[in-house]
Amino acid sequence: MFTFVPMQPLNLPDYSAHISINAQKRTVFDPIRKTHVALTPEEWVRQNIVQHLVLSLGYPLGLLATEQQIEVNGTKKRCDIVVYNRNAQPLMIVECKATSVSITQKTFDQIAVYNIRLGVSYLLVTNGLTHYCCKVDTENKRLVFLETIPTFGELE
Repeated sequence: MFTFVPMQPLNLPDYSAHISINAQKRTVFDPIRKTHVALTPEEWVRQNIVQHLVLSLGYPLGLLATEQQIEVNGTKKRCDIVVYNRNAQPLMIVECKATSVSITQKTFDQIAVYNIRLGVSYLLVTNGLTHYCCKVDTENKRLVFLETIPTFGELE
């Protein structure tokens, strides 16, 4: 018998997730990929941050990509979320971790590698409980940490 265990509450606004339970497997609907995907702890964070970006911060759903494959130095990588502008230029990379994973320098190193390829102006790292958003200051070669996640209008 399969028992449904609710996912951990996050430090994000609540939204109604479309969760399905079939043959002892939980899935959640990803509105970007337009399909149900396995409901892992990391996917729970990813889907909640997508909803926050869209519903609370005005990011157009059609300008978000999940599990975006890129190649860096001959190695294939996957960005959790990439936000694009209306000219299909990447603006932000979002790296999601499960709530049980602490955000460390290793996490920032991971997203920095992705940014070698994409060259975005904003990076967001979250485990659903803690969120770090920063603007990439290429002129001074540093990250400027922001108090809040910018709205879509603030990115452009």
